[in-house]
Amino acid sequence: MGRHMEWAGRMSHMWGIPRKMMFMAVGAFAKTVANFLNTTSVHNADTLIRNVRYRPPGVPLITVSNHMSTLDDPVMWGFKGFPIFDATLGRWVLAAEDICFKNAVLSYFFRLGKCIPITRGAGIHQEYMDEALEHLRNGEWLHTFPEGKVTQEDVPIRRLKWGTASLIVRSPVTPIVLPIVHRGFEEIMPEKSVFGRRPPVPLWCKKVKIIVGEPILFDLPSMKQMAISMSRNWSSPLLGWPATGEGEGTRLDEAAQRFLYAHISDQIRGVMEKLRTLSLEKLKI
Repeated sequence: MGRHMEWAGRMSHMWGIPRKMMFMAVGAFAKTVANFLNTTSVHNADTLIRNVRYRPPGVPLITVSNHMSTLDDPVMWGFKGFPIFDATLGRWVLAAEDICFKNAVLSYFFRLGKCIPITRGAGIHQEYMDEALEHLRNGEWLHTFPEGKVTQEDVPIRRLKWGTASLIVRSPVTPIVLPIVHRGFEEIMPEKSVFGRRPPVPLWCKKVKIIVGEPILFDLPSMKQMAISMSRNWSSPLLGWPATGEGEGTRLDEAAQRFLYAHISDQIRGVMEKLRTLSLEKLKI
């Protein structure tokens, strides 16, 4: 618990100065890798920038993307015109605990970078999912990699984990959900390169293509009612999840949650797969 350093993730930590310095340094690195060492093109960048900068006050933003390398974040935000140096606008991101929070130094580094530790395989009700939910409650921006792992093969989008869907449902204000698909990072930081391992530094002279979709709209009241109705015939084993929601007719038991999270995840996955196909077409132009 101690190594997670929640205090370092707060904006009030040392008046926000370490976080601002971190965003300046990491932003410079991302800009260099994305624009000077490599070539990055972004389709529909204005939609992303508009929702980061100008969405209505109090409305959270969740961006979701595929995960092709350990450099996807932050380098995917390094394209020209994106406000990557602004620590206040910067995203929070769910980060693997076993990689980013191995020791005190890494924990402090990633906490300053607005990373939230997530234990892979620990389910959607683990402690730090509540921290992510708190940031959504405050109207902030959260990025997730809902596939839950790095996939460098050019294959269809994997079945998504339910963590992102659960955050969408449990957020007091329904977030704007913006899908993003990219390709090219697997060439900048391949998992197996030098002696079968990742290269010590990012490779260069590669092309990165980022496709930003349009916001995915969720009619959650109607979807919750459908989930309550459809889950009455749920026959799969249950794990004892706590019920969510308030009020008669909107409270979701575990079966209803499972149906709803699966439905939302499938909808997001379908949109991301369409963007992946579009990215293939863009490469041919």
